[in-house]
Amino acid sequence: MIIAILIVLAYLIGSIPTAVWISKGYYGVDIRELGSGNAGATNTFRTLGSKAGSIVMLIDMLKGFLAVKLFLLTKLTNIDLGSEQLVNLQVVLGLAAVVGHIFPIWADFRGGKGIATLFGMILSIQPLVAVSLVGVFVLMLFLTRYVSLSSISASIAFPLLIVFIFRAPELSYRVFAIATACLVVLTHHKNIGRLLHGNESKVPFFRKRRLRRDDN
Repeated sequence: MIIAILIVLAYLIGSIPTAVWISKGYYGVDIRELGSGNAGATNTFRTLGSKAGSIVMLIDMLKGFLAVKLFLLTKLTNIDLGSEQLVNLQVVLGLAAVVGHIFPIWADFRGGKGIATLFGMILSIQPLVAVSLVGVFVLMLFLTRYVSLSSISASIAFPLLIVFIFRAPELSYRVFAIATACLVVLTHHKNIGRLLHGNESKVPFFRKRRLRRDDN
């Protein structure tokens, strides 16, 4: 019962619609009516600028991080978990937050793609892996200024790091890493199409972006 409650709490944390609340509260618009219509950091960067995008990204990362840390509450209830069980619980809690981000109860179940929340989850479980993924993301972003391509590149690097570099022993974590890479690629199929056709939007670093209502 306690674990079920923690999973629900993780989902509710993930459901906090950061991009929606910030776009409505500070810009008077609904981020889901701008750009790609996605309520995540990438669309916020592209349509509202780097300042708003950075805030959304950081908070969405924090959602995944805090959701995983809910496992600490099991210690208060004297639930004894082995190392693999603990990793399994952390993965489940993190995924619950990601699902909450994608289907937020606080925003009519219309959220983002969950990349930042997913990263926060990985940061909480295995910080060194997360730092490595940041390196991949930042390098690609610096070279291309495409947030979508940077996210895809980092997601593909995730299982490679887990299996070949850090050699995580937990089967569930390896499966999760591979599934994550596949999921991110699938959820970014429209972005991949725009990248191939050369009309994917780039991040406007250090300057404000005029509000856009197209899907370029």
